[in-house]
Amino acid sequence: MRARTTTAAGCAALLAATLLTGCNRESGDGAGEPRVGIDLPRSDSDFWNSYQQYIEKGVESGTVAALPLTNSQNDIGRLVAHVRTLTDQGARAVVMAPQDTGAVAESLRTLAERRIPVISVDTHPDEGRVYMVVRADNRAYGEKACRFLGERLKGRGKVAEFQGDLASINGRDRSEAFRTCMERDFPGIRVFELATDWKGDVASAKLQTTLAAHPDLGGIYMQAGGVFLQPTLALLEQRGLLRPVGDPGHITIVSNDGIPEELDAIRSGKIDATVSQPADLYAKYALFYARAAIGGKKFATGPTNHGSTVVRIPGGLEDQLPAPLVTRENVDDPALWANRLQGAGRP
Repeated sequence: MRARTTTAAGCAALLAATLLTGCNRESGDGAGEPRVGIDLPRSDSDFWNSYQQYIEKGVESGTVAALPLTNSQNDIGRLVAHVRTLTDQGARAVVMAPQDTGAVAESLRTLAERRIPVISVDTHPDEGRVYMVVRADNRAYGEKACRFLGERLKGRGKVAEFQGDLASINGRDRSEAFRTCMERDFPGIRVFELATDWKGDVASAKLQTTLAAHPDLGGIYMQAGGVFLQPTLALLEQRGLLRPVGDPGHITIVSNDGIPEELDAIRSGKIDATVSQPADLYAKYALFYARAAIGGKKFATGPTNHGSTVVRIPGGLEDQLPAPLVTRENVDDPALWANRLQGAGRP
């Protein structure tokens, strides 16, 4: 990464959180370290629970000194309140992952007025300034899913798409890219766009209705395996449609997230592929940029030394981390974060 100034590495303490369970870790001189406020976005997704564990591990290891972690539980009102509390407690930088990217603008304006830099993880806000967005290219998610399904179905058939919340930039990016690719490259495939608000029960109910009307459904694109995987597999099994890859009647399924359960489902032939969102790198570089922001570092656009690319976006910069497509051919790759997570128990 190209930086114009340098800063000393911090030595951190994890304080007992009011909303999260954790352990205290104090160092002799850590009390004077500038603190980072960290809000976790939700706890109803295996992906975000993994991200939380990596954040906690990074804080415990001393990457940053953190205030007690908060969790906004997919509620923008809670996020706004938590940010206010964190700044009142003296946060010198804030890490957040706003799920409603259009409703966080006022908080960002307040933080900018107070000269508190913001690192936004996984999403970039529709308005407002950020120091850095740590994110993968979500349009590429939709493009990769489209191409995988289109090629497996040989350009013909019917596909159900579980769209994420379209109030989120991620839901919009994945949906728009998937639609554009399908219309352009696979016009023989009919896509049923199912809005879900990132809720597994909503996806399951809408899939049941779709299957009733279209029993010849040939594919499913799940924009978030962390919330959609289990209810989808349960429904297909209940209807006798959960057939292994390669068997007649198998419904081709491609997902996003790359959690251990998705990799297991690929190994067992229940689903075909997923795009691995780097939960470990989201946490690692969120804390890296928080520390850099406190130290006054400046970053430029272009390739980084950790395999990503920094691009300019309205309101700041975005570090676009790599997110590989995972299939049966590479599901056991030890470089995948979910395989390291399983091998080590938990971070």
